[in-house]
Amino acid sequence: MTPARFQLRPAAAAAALASALLLALTTATAAPAAPASTGANAAARSETAADRVTAEITRTTAWETGYGADVSITNDGDTPAEGWTIEFDLPAGTTVGSHWSATKTQQGQHYRFTDVSYNPTIAPGGRQSFGFNASGTGLPLNCTVNGLPCQGGGTTPTDPPTDPPTDPPQAGTPVDLNGRLEVCGTKLCNEHGNPVQLRGMSTHGTQWYPQCLTGGSLDALAGDWKADVLRVSTYVQEGGYETDPAHFTRLADSLVQQASDRGMYVIVDWHMLDPGDPMANLDNARKFFTDIASRNKGRDNILYEIANEPSDVSWSRIKSYAEQIIPVIRGIDSDAPVLVGTRAWSSFGVSEGADESEVVNSPVNASNIMYAFHFYAASHRDEYLAVLSRAADRIPVFVTEFGTQNYAGEGADDFTMSQRYLDLMADKKISWVNWNFSDDHRSGAVFTTGTCDNNGPWTGTSSLKPAGVWIRDHIRTPDNTG
Repeated sequence: MTPARFQLRPAAAAAALASALLLALTTATAAPAAPASTGANAAARSETAADRVTAEITRTTAWETGYGADVSITNDGDTPAEGWTIEFDLPAGTTVGSHWSATKTQQGQHYRFTDVSYNPTIAPGGRQSFGFNASGTGLPLNCTVNGLPCQGGGTTPTDPPTDPPTDPPQAGTPVDLNGRLEVCGTKLCNEHGNPVQLRGMSTHGTQWYPQCLTGGSLDALAGDWKADVLRVSTYVQEGGYETDPAHFTRLADSLVQQASDRGMYVIVDWHMLDPGDPMANLDNARKFFTDIASRNKGRDNILYEIANEPSDVSWSRIKSYAEQIIPVIRGIDSDAPVLVGTRAWSSFGVSEGADESEVVNSPVNASNIMYAFHFYAASHRDEYLAVLSRAADRIPVFVTEFGTQNYAGEGADDFTMSQRYLDLMADKKISWVNWNFSDDHRSGAVFTTGTCDNNGPWTGTSSLKPAGVWIRDHIRTPDNTG
C-alpha cells in the first residue's frame, strides 16, 4: 500500500498526527539499548554540550504497514552545539526504510543517525531535524542524543502511544487537501496555516514543446508522478510572447486550466532571459499579468513568478520592477503568492559575486511573496548550497527551477550533489520545481527524444531519460515530514 503524501496535509490530519509524540522513547519492558557511541564525533563532544541538547521524535503520518517520523534536535544552551548523534532501538519486525538529512548506520535493531554536511551546528535556542519512514508499526525505544536521554538530564520519558493512528490516508488532490497557499514567516503554508513543500515539474518553452503538454502527459504528471505543481513557462523572447501576445496568453491560460482540473498548483512563469533586465519587458509584463490574473482571479491554486532569471542587473532594479508588477497582480488577485526572481539568474547574486544579504537587507516592499532560487547541481556547488540554506532561514524561498546537470541543463547528471540539495530543501521545507517536462535533446529534459511526437508513453519509466527516472522517483516518494 502506498504511504499517504504527508508534506501537504489538512490541519485536522496534522493535529491528529502531531498528538502521536514519541518523546525520549523508553519503556520498562524495552530491550536494553546498545552501548552509547564511542566514535570520534561522540568523543569530541563535551558532556556540557550534550546536556543542553534534547531530541524529540514525532510520528507525523501512518499507514497500515508503517509510519513516517520527524526527529527534532534542540539546543537549549547559550552557545552553539556542534554535531549531534541520535540513537534508538526498534522492536523486532520494524525497520527504517528511507531517511533524509542524516547519515544512518545500523546494528541489528539498533539505529544511529548523525549530522550531515549542512546541519551539524545547532544555534542557541535553535533546532535541526531529520526524518525517516519505518516499515512496521513498532515505535522507537531507548532514544539518546549524544549519549544521553533524548529529553535531557535523565528525566523520566513519556511512554509512546500503544496504538498507531488507524485513520486511512487522506484522499484528494494537493489543492483539495490544502486550498489557497500563503506565505507565513519564511515558509509556504496551506489554508490551515501548516507549512507545505510543493514538488513538481516545469514545462519547457511553450513555443517549442506544446506537443509535450497533452491531456495524457498531464494526467501522468498528476496521477503517475503525483506532482503537486506545474510551472508553465512562457518565454518572452526567443519566439515567445512578444511575437504573439494573444496566442501565448491563451496557451498559458489553457495550461493553467488543465493543471487546475487535475488538482495541481500552477506557477505562471514570465520566462525572461535575454535581455536580463526585467525592466526591458515591463510593459509586456504588465499586459501579460493583467490578462492572466483577470482570467484566473477566482482560482486558489495560482502562484505568479514575475521574472524568471534576471542577469547583469542590480538587485535594486529588480526590486523596483517587482514593486511595479506586484500591484498589477494584487489589483486583480489580492491573495495569490508572488515569486520574485533574484540577481544573477536567480542565484541570489552568487553567479555575479554577491550573496543573499542584498535581498535580506533590502526586501521587496510587498507581502505574501517569496524569492526564487535556481541551481544546476553539476555546476552550482557548495557555495550555492550554503547560500540557499542561509537565505531560507531569513526570507521565504521557492526553488522554481533546478536540474541535475550543468547550468545549461545538459551533460552528465550529478545525482549526489542533487540529493544534497533535495535533503536541504526537505529539511527546510523549501518547495521545488525541476526543469523540464519535455523531450528536448538535452539530458535535463525528462523524456527521451521523440516521446512527445509519438504521444507517449507517458506513465512509468520506459520513455524517461536517467534524470527523468530520478526526478519522478523523488516527486513520488515522500522526502520530508512535519
